[in-house]
Amino acid sequence: MDQSHDPENPSSNESNDDVVDDDDGNGHAPYLLRQMEVKKAWDQLYDSEEDLLFCTRTISVDLASLHPSQAHIFKLWQIYLDNVNPLLKVTHTPTLQSRFIDAASDVTNIDPPLEALMFGIYCIALLSIRQEECYRLFGASRQETLRGYQQGCREALLNSKFLRSGDRDTLTALLFYLTSVKPATDPRSLSSMLGAAIRIAQRMGIHTEAANSKQNALEAELRRRLWWSLILFDTRISEMTEFKMGMLLPTWDCKVPLNVNDFDLRAEMKTPPAVYSMSSEALFATMRGEVNDFTRNCAFHLDFINPVLNSIARRASKGPNAEANELDTLERVVEEKYLNACDPDNPLHFMTIWTARGYVAKSRFVQHLSASSRSTETQTDAQRELGVSYALRMLECDTKLMAAEAIKGFRWLVFLHFPFPAYVHLVQELRVRPLRPDATRCWEIMSANCTARFMDIENQDNPMERKDNPFFKIFAGVVIQAWTAREDAIAKLSGGGGGDRGGQQQHVETPPTIITQVRKRLEFLRLDDLERRQASNENSAMGTPGSNNLAMQEPMALGGFNSFYNMGGDASFNNTGSGLFPMVPAHSQASPVGFDVNQWGWPAQNWNSMLGHGW
Repeated sequence: MDQSHDPENPSSNESNDDVVDDDDGNGHAPYLLRQMEVKKAWDQLYDSEEDLLFCTRTISVDLASLHPSQAHIFKLWQIYLDNVNPLLKVTHTPTLQSRFIDAASDVTNIDPPLEALMFGIYCIALLSIRQEECYRLFGASRQETLRGYQQGCREALLNSKFLRSGDRDTLTALLFYLTSVKPATDPRSLSSMLGAAIRIAQRMGIHTEAANSKQNALEAELRRRLWWSLILFDTRISEMTEFKMGMLLPTWDCKVPLNVNDFDLRAEMKTPPAVYSMSSEALFATMRGEVNDFTRNCAFHLDFINPVLNSIARRASKGPNAEANELDTLERVVEEKYLNACDPDNPLHFMTIWTARGYVAKSRFVQHLSASSRSTETQTDAQRELGVSYALRMLECDTKLMAAEAIKGFRWLVFLHFPFPAYVHLVQELRVRPLRPDATRCWEIMSANCTARFMDIENQDNPMERKDNPFFKIFAGVVIQAWTAREDAIAKLSGGGGGDRGGQQQHVETPPTIITQVRKRLEFLRLDDLERRQASNENSAMGTPGSNNLAMQEPMALGGFNSFYNMGGDASFNNTGSGLFPMVPAHSQASPVGFDVNQWGWPAQNWNSMLGHGW
């Protein structure tokens, strides 16, 4: 049915630009170029180009057959409410639930936008659960089940004419779909798709308060939440591909989502409800919005994207001291406005506390490196210690999140934000100053994060994990060089050389967890590669194709450590320098464990490249 003016579905309301006075005062009705008339003309002129992104349909698909059973529909809906909705808040449970239940009763007769949203919910709900849970609830692997629902979501989006649609449900479905395909998609490709999604959102006007303010309170708030969710996902993917393409900019004025409960928002409301002084259901979404609203107006962020935008940013203060003071203010506001009222025993509150503190630590870290890259003077010891402290804080916050079993349903979002630059900064510092007073603490904090993220990876079941990531050896080389520098320094202190010298036993320090696991993983990769080569040679001699059944079984301890490098499971390295980490010398591919980190111009010369390609 036509939902363009459906009062039951506020998401279908497009900007009402056609409400004009047709009378010129003399009884004449002048010709007016109405936006809706232009849209209708486009629809008549162009049949359909929805296959631009999803390819041409070759067979007719019965969408009803792709829906899960009614019992599974409700299970997926509950998983969504538990694991996804508290973090994103892009749907309104009181109004959507009744529509969802009605649609589940007859999956052969669902409006296309709602059907796309349902499949999107199936997809993102599955992404948030463990493999074991998927087998238990649905009797199949997560990958297999997800693949079917992703196909259904693509078909439903095509039916919704998503590229030309102004329907919020359709755009929300697209966001859920893109989030669900992230683990198996090259971030460069995903960035392109997100660019299309953001352009659709801009056409709908959800990025501007001039359009949002025309909507009722419920619709306006959902539009704001959707815009912020799109922007923050795009920002994360841009950090992996080309940071300058991100849309976390001061060029739009969409407000931060309100700190209110869903039941405080109703379609008939013309004005927004009072904001909670303490926590609400939207606490996490509001906090994310406020912290990133601050960031998009800061020079240390804009200098890496487009310094010209500093002229329109709300925060005009310049210089590292001014920026540092503003970050002090941000931290105080976040703690007092949001975190002081949180109960750490509440999973959503715990997630909010440590995500917020991680955001602040990351902002301080970026600001510190930004200031260092602008300065021509050598860093003082005090400045260097600040950088190390911010990097350590990033890892500590991430470890808190990864080690907390209470928020296992929220880990799908935590997995996406691996603090890789903190590791790079720390190992670079430890290689140059291996015996610094807090070196042991640095190795302990890195090892704790390594343990929380990657030990027993099969049981943690990171959906972002890829078993064939080529970046591990590069990262391993950096880490091992830093530890080797420490071993060499300790050897010199204890008499130099090796073995027993001068009748005294040389002190040998026990390697930290991160080193022992990296070495185990490297040895496994070496033996696995050797066995594969031998099998390939034998099969070639026999004239038979290579077999994949001879691959060694991966060690349990750190089986997924290769995802350490890519921050979420994407393998997209480009030897020309436009890949995940371009400041790695091109010749390092020939000897990935042995490249010289002296050629890593970090952070002064290549911090912009680091932000632009590998964060």
